[in-house]
Amino acid sequence: MLTEHAKVMALLKDAGEVVGRKKLQKMVYISKKLKLPFQERYNFHMFGPYSEELTLRVEELSNLGFVKEVKEKKAGYYQYRYALTEDGETFLKKFPLEWPNEKAKGMVESMNTHPSKFLELVSTILYFDDLPKAEVKEKVFTLKKKQNYSEEDIEEAYNYIHSLKH
Repeated sequence: MLTEHAKVMALLKDAGEVVGRKKLQKMVYISKKLKLPFQERYNFHMFGPYSEELTLRVEELSNLGFVKEVKEKKAGYYQYRYALTEDGETFLKKFPLEWPNEKAKGMVESMNTHPSKFLELVSTILYFDDLPKAEVKEKVFTLKKKQNYSEEDIEEAYNYIHSLKH
């Protein structure tokens, strides 16, 4: 049980801090699709791939005092910040976790520099990665119409996925 919790903690340790629930969801999903050892199940929702399991896991880690969740009021909405606590760091040092340190750290740091809107596009493309590119584009333009993604945005996302794989 705690192994899956520890993986989320390792991602947060590599990230330093993740701003936004949606961003954290997308970072774990993209990591999973790019072969980091996450087990959460995902379904497609309004903001792309979403895992109820991950939401519950983060809530449990927060309740245990291993992850700090800070709720900030923004213009008309709330934003959440996530970071590993000192207790979380101590726990991770003692927990026997197989974690691909260098590969994971670079990938997580890179994703964390991008806005959640871009990661939503990347995760949506990866969700439909079994389809031909033309069909993926059509899905993006249909399912993500409100985001107003352009052809250039989609190409940038494909290039970014390629860069993460290598």
